[in-house]
Amino acid sequence: MSHIFDFLFGQYSGYDTMDIVLEIVAVIFGFLSVWSSKQNNIWVFPTGMISTGIFVYLLLKWELLGDMMINGYYFAMSIYGWYIWTRKVDSTHVTPISKTTSWEHKMSAVIFIATIGFVFIVYKSFDKWTSWVAYVDTLTTAIFFVGMWLMARRKVENWIYWIVGDLISIPLYFYKGFTFTSIQYFGFTFIAIYGYIAWKKSLDKTPQIV
Repeated sequence: MSHIFDFLFGQYSGYDTMDIVLEIVAVIFGFLSVWSSKQNNIWVFPTGMISTGIFVYLLLKWELLGDMMINGYYFAMSIYGWYIWTRKVDSTHVTPISKTTSWEHKMSAVIFIATIGFVFIVYKSFDKWTSWVAYVDTLTTAIFFVGMWLMARRKVENWIYWIVGDLISIPLYFYKGFTFTSIQYFGFTFIAIYGYIAWKKSLDKTPQIV
């Protein structure tokens, strides 16, 4: 049993206790945020902002620039999403769940390509392009940037991006030495699957395009 514990959590032996506590708190609020998103609940944004705010601090301290940029972007998009989700499209209705339009598909491609270019420049500038992890970081950053943008716009396809990004992130964060965060993405994967099913059912009942 001790060997299993060391394998999973041994990398935390040199960490500050407060950093470990902060990571756990960020993971808890991350779960609350993704669960709220699955439930189509506005609490996805305040809980997500707490989680991402903590992760920005930790990842900056740990010099994981790609991950830090992802969480900084999440924080900013949470503000945007909070506005979109509460914006009234008429006198009584707020922005509904809808399918991604052709324009949004094109914008998703632009965001994806632009993100890869931006992360590449940042990594080269800070001399972080040193291992295969940087390539995977770049890919997941682009996937999550598109997923977050679509979620902020309440598009059902956002869940597909989350599922793909989460599946890549599970082994990636474990390899980086962040077991709690890896476990978080493991849980996120299942919530994202159920989220897609729930949003799809809601969309099928009241099909709308914004």
